[in-house]
Parts: sequence; C-alpha cells; structure tokens
Amino acid sequence: MKISSLSSAGKRVIVIAAVVIVALGAGWWWMQRADKDAGPLLLYGNVDIREVQLAFRQPGRVAQMAFDEGDSVELGVRMAALDAQPYQEALAVAEASVEVAQAELAKLRRGLRPQEITQAQAALNQALAVASDAERNYRRQSSLLASGASSQRTVDTVRSARDQAAAGVKAARAALSQATEGFRSEDIAAGEAQLAAAEAARAQAATALADTELLAPSAGTVIARVREPGSMVASQSTVYSLSLDAPVYVRAYISEPDLGRIAPGTVVRVHSDSSDKIYRGQIGFISPRAEFTPKTVETTELRTDLVYRLRIVIDQTSADAALRQGMPVTIEVDTRAVAAVAGARRQGS
Repeated sequence: MKISSLSSAGKRVIVIAAVVIVALGAGWWWMQRADKDAGPLLLYGNVDIREVQLAFRQPGRVAQMAFDEGDSVELGVRMAALDAQPYQEALAVAEASVEVAQAELAKLRRGLRPQEITQAQAALNQALAVASDAERNYRRQSSLLASGASSQRTVDTVRSARDQAAAGVKAARAALSQATEGFRSEDIAAGEAQLAAAEAARAQAATALADTELLAPSAGTVIARVREPGSMVASQSTVYSLSLDAPVYVRAYISEPDLGRIAPGTVVRVHSDSSDKIYRGQIGFISPRAEFTPKTVETTELRTDLVYRLRIVIDQTSADAALRQGMPVTIEVDTRAVAAVAGARRQGS
C-alpha cells in the first residue's frame, strides 16, 4: 500500500510538471510573438520612378532638340520643336477663310445696299409704265376690232404684250420687296454656320501650330534622346524619355502573416545601401490581391509564399537624386504607431 501511494503521488507530480512546462512554453511563445508584433517590421523593395515618353502630336521635320541625356529640365520648358513653316501657312489660310465668312455673314445681315433698293424701285416704276402703255394699246385695238379697223391678229399680239408687261410688274415688285426686307433667316443661319466652321478650322490650325513645340510636362531628368534635328517624325513618335523628379515611389511586398501590421497612411522610414540618409514616406496603397513573390524581391520568407504588393510614397521634402530607378531599399515600419492609430480609430468609432 505504501509503494502504491508513492506511485500515485509521483504520477501527480509528473502531470503537474508537464502542465507547468507546457504553460511556460506557451507563455514564452506568446511573449516572443508579442515582442515580434511590437517591434519594427522590415520590408524590402525597389525605388519606382515614373517615366514619360515625350512625342509630338503632329508630324514634321525636327528643327531643334534642346537637351541631351542627363540634363535636368523644369516644368514647361521647351525641349524640342518642329519646322513650323507648314503650320504657319495653314493657319494663315484658315484666318483668311474666317475673314471671308465674316464678310459674307455681315452682308447677309445688312441686306442690300440703298443704291440697289433704288434700282429695284426704278425697275418697278419702269415695269408699271410699260404695263400701263400695253393696257391702253390693248383697249384701243380691241375697240377697233368691231369696226374692222384692226385685225384679230393685232389684238392677240397686243394682248400678249399686255400680259407680259403685267408679269414684269409682279417680278419688279418681288425684287423690290426682297431688296427692302433683306435676306431670309435661313440664309443668315447658313452664313453663321459657315463662319463657325471657319473659326473651328482656324482653332485646329492654331492648335497644330502650338503642337510643333514640345514642352516638359513636369520637372525631371532626360534619360534618352531618341531623335536629332533634321529627322522626320510621325505623330506620337518618341523623341525624349523623361524621368520625373516627383513623385518618387517604392514598390515593396509583404507576406500575409504581416499584413495586419500595416495600414494605408502608415509612416515609414526608407534607406538604401548607398548612403546613411533616412527618407520619410508613407504607405499609399496595399494591393487587395495576393501574388507570388517576384524574383527580384528579397525577403526572409520563402519565395513561393504569397505576398501583397504595396506602394510607398516618399516625402518630396526628403527625396533627392540619390534615389534612382530600381534601387533596392529597406523599409522600416513602426508597428507600434500602427497599433496606436488602429486603437484610436476603434475608440472613435
């Protein structure tokens, strides 16, 4: 009985010791995880600077290339120009067409000149006189027909002359009415439409002339000069490649277990291997879709793990020329700040 009681007590001691060991192990694991979550998160990525392929919108012969590779340019500076002579001539033709359309419309709106109205009135008076004489002649010949002093042939002739004179009076009156009232509203509307078309053609010609100058869309650095003066280029043919000074991004990737440790707007610190300078930035975008780790990205996880792409915007006040396209960088995320922001959001909601 004594040996049996000792065996039972030993078993209890062993069970208690096992429970204590498991509890200590769980506590140690939890503390390690808590320390990991509370510590800084290191990510790895590459500098991503946007590039612009500059081209003329119009075809022509290159007259000027003002910058070489490596030159810095400011916003709005003229970088290249085409031979503008053909476009200047086209604009002159369009301006002449506008002047013609304006003159035609002004004539339609003012109507006929006073001298033309006077001529129409005189033509009407003349037609009335002819008609009056033809009427008197017809009556006289008709009265002579009964006595045999005139023939039927003569009467028919003077009747025809009378009718023609009456038609001439109607035509003269219509001409005078048109001269007095001016042109129809439909004619004026057609003249206005022709003027609008001429003005639109002039605007197109002016735009084409302005497009013979290639202006820098932003401050940046020329990384490629594709054409030389004298070259014939088609529209949309690249003549310069420009690397923009701002904004400067960093493309990085984060594994799924660490996804909850970051959030859009999180402030980060970025540094490269080439200098000790620390660049400020913040997370601007986190992809909602998982993907496999690209081969150019180095992380401490296996490359076959799924990751999420994120974009970091470098503060323009801290960015400089030392950050170059494709440069590998290290991103340090203060996860404690992320947790504090998340807690403040939960309290606010």
